[in-house]
Amino acid sequence: MDNLNCRQVHLDFHTSQYITEVGKEFDPEEFADTLQKAHVNSVTCFARCHHGWLYYPSRENPELVHPHLKRPGLLLEQIRACRKRGIRVPVYTTVRWDERILREKPEWLCRDAEGRPVNRGSMQEPHFCYDICLNSGYREFFKNHIMDIIDVAGSENLDGLFMDIVMQTECCCESCRRLMKEEGLDPEAREDRVYFAELTLNRFRSEISALIREHAPEASVFYNDPGIDPVMKRSIDTYSHLELESLPSGDWGYDHFPAMARYASHFGKKMIGMTGKFHTAWGDFHSLKNKEALEYECFQMLAMGAGCSVGDQLHPWGRLSDATYRLIGEVYESVEAKEPFCTGAVMEAEVAVLTPHEYLNPILDGRELPKSLIGAVHMLQELSYQFTVIDSDDCFELYKVLILPDEIPYSGELEQKLKDYVEAGGAVFGSYHACIHKKSSLYGVQNVRESGYSREFVLPGPVIGKDLPGEPFVMYGRGTDADLSDGEAIMQKAQPWFEREGKKFCSHLHAPVGEIRESAEMVQKGSVIYCVHPIFSIYRENAPRWCREMFKDAMKILCPSRLVS
Repeated sequence: MDNLNCRQVHLDFHTSQYITEVGKEFDPEEFADTLQKAHVNSVTCFARCHHGWLYYPSRENPELVHPHLKRPGLLLEQIRACRKRGIRVPVYTTVRWDERILREKPEWLCRDAEGRPVNRGSMQEPHFCYDICLNSGYREFFKNHIMDIIDVAGSENLDGLFMDIVMQTECCCESCRRLMKEEGLDPEAREDRVYFAELTLNRFRSEISALIREHAPEASVFYNDPGIDPVMKRSIDTYSHLELESLPSGDWGYDHFPAMARYASHFGKKMIGMTGKFHTAWGDFHSLKNKEALEYECFQMLAMGAGCSVGDQLHPWGRLSDATYRLIGEVYESVEAKEPFCTGAVMEAEVAVLTPHEYLNPILDGRELPKSLIGAVHMLQELSYQFTVIDSDDCFELYKVLILPDEIPYSGELEQKLKDYVEAGGAVFGSYHACIHKKSSLYGVQNVRESGYSREFVLPGPVIGKDLPGEPFVMYGRGTDADLSDGEAIMQKAQPWFEREGKKFCSHLHAPVGEIRESAEMVQKGSVIYCVHPIFSIYRENAPRWCREMFKDAMKILCPSRLVS
């Protein structure tokens, strides 16, 4: 893994059986030359696609070679031509999506509690996005498939294996129900099914990694799952490195990568970021991303200590797009020039955000990043703090300030760890429901309860909001009310004339401030500040400048000297 390269192309090749003359224009020398001229030093090529077809001369399953493949040794030719030029060729295969299995082996599919196949895709029908159960007969098929790739390619020629669609999936098929009972779990209880889904996934990864490491010890091993979360972290030893799939113009958006890269940097593995050359997302044939966007995305990867990977999709006839590789080449030429300054670099951080993502489950809560995490990342980036994203298992004492955004569940264990951190000289900024209960000795407040108003107004003062005009500003979300115990109010809030409900309303949105009745908006207790509103979620939704100004002033109290200014 010392030779993990930083200018990769992830070359999709999901090719339907209804496409003919597959690979007819492929020329191995032209293919490798195009990549080399584009400053590419690693390209992920396909052994098997989501349609279920193979692109190499399989010995185990020759019947699965694409029925219209004109060059049966396509993958082997790609490997030989690229390696001759010093270009790595990790090999791609799919894990949980396979159209052929959907048609021919429906008994291998995951089933929900009602016995229906589990559809995890958001694509237009028809599609291949029905998850395959890893406890079915498919597991043995997949192990044989991996051994077939190693055998045909040769372990000495196999740079790595990229296994796609390896997500945690709740399954109620007969095999899973039987195995759950053997584990002492109740298949009728959803929390047991969700736990068993993680158990299944982690056992699968352990088994497959052991197989690969036994038979191809030099190959890199990666399981692709867009959720960079504690489920992945708990089985991180099965990975050789991380590739963070995050196409901003696809489902991910520009909020995803900066948050996930900062969190994944603590997993102890080298990282590659992955975007795409497409105008939108995967499979957007004959489209090109704006050069400025691709530069921004790749340079951000470098700034996060990650290598670069750009997704493309090879035309079924096997010829790379000239325009695509002019685009990638222009960006990768600049990346290559910057590499000497980035290789081996690690991010320095003075601030850490405790991620609410830690407390979510990808099955129960979905994969969307919490708004509060995104809002915190936005503010810290815009204010130019050097920061990272951690979970509660990490060492708090490494950072000057710890941010608890909006929705960190309360636990006595976490509260005590925070108190110990503060006593050791750390500082905390918490908001709304972040590790709080009715009385908080950490924050210096008591009798904490939900506000009776869905809109309230902050009052800028000499400590917080000092650069804002001296008048009320609305907070776009319900907060809490908190009485002081041993904390001091450093900013006040006011209430609207009345709540908009029943027959009572005023104008289009909310009533304005009436007679001002002040109560605490921000409370300081030593090196701890608590904000009663979900300031980070509000910033993610509406980006009010006054929220950032409030946070900026609080951070100046908690972190008076900065790494970079």
